[in-house]
Amino acid sequence: MRGHRLALRPGDILSPLPGIRVTSPARTWFDLAGVLPLPALVAAGDWLVSAHGRSFGYPRQAVVALNELQDFVAELRGVPGIRTARFAVDLLRSGVDSPQESYLRLMLQKNGLPEFRPSCPLLDGAGRPVVWADLGCPEFRTCVEYDGEHHLTREQQLRDHNRDLLVRELGWHQVKVSSGDMRRGSAWVAAKVARGLKLGGWIPEG
Repeated sequence: MRGHRLALRPGDILSPLPGIRVTSPARTWFDLAGVLPLPALVAAGDWLVSAHGRSFGYPRQAVVALNELQDFVAELRGVPGIRTARFAVDLLRSGVDSPQESYLRLMLQKNGLPEFRPSCPLLDGAGRPVVWADLGCPEFRTCVEYDGEHHLTREQQLRDHNRDLLVRELGWHQVKVSSGDMRRGSAWVAAKVARGLKLGGWIPEG
């Protein structure tokens, strides 16, 4: 088996500990463009650039700022994986909490639905965030929640019920997507979310 040698630039190699050399997060993500399928590459990139300071949980700082990763990719020329990386970096969004949310967002985009923002705040009449949706489309007041296995516990179901009431009180249309929905494919998921968007006034083109 033969591979190819990678031309590394200054700054591509870090030494976090004496005697240990690793590629930088940006370089590592770029190198993955040659081996990962696009959805997995976007999910990895979302994790690197995601940052949030919500009213619950712990604040999170990005490993690499999105604009820095975009600049890093833009500066590369004539290296394997560059086309995939340039396409993928434009799909990255900050605020994502899980790979499933990245995959879900890509499914919606693939099927021509409006843009959904990760960690979207749902505001009350005073402009204060009351609920943070996994994905939200403020224009059509539609939010999407990914229901993973932890949502099956009795305690989490009670929290979800109270949260669902808040979402309705705020005038948003909520769509819940499960792992079973995801397994049925992007067209199924998009059709489910489209019903919520239409309640919010969205009119599909064509």
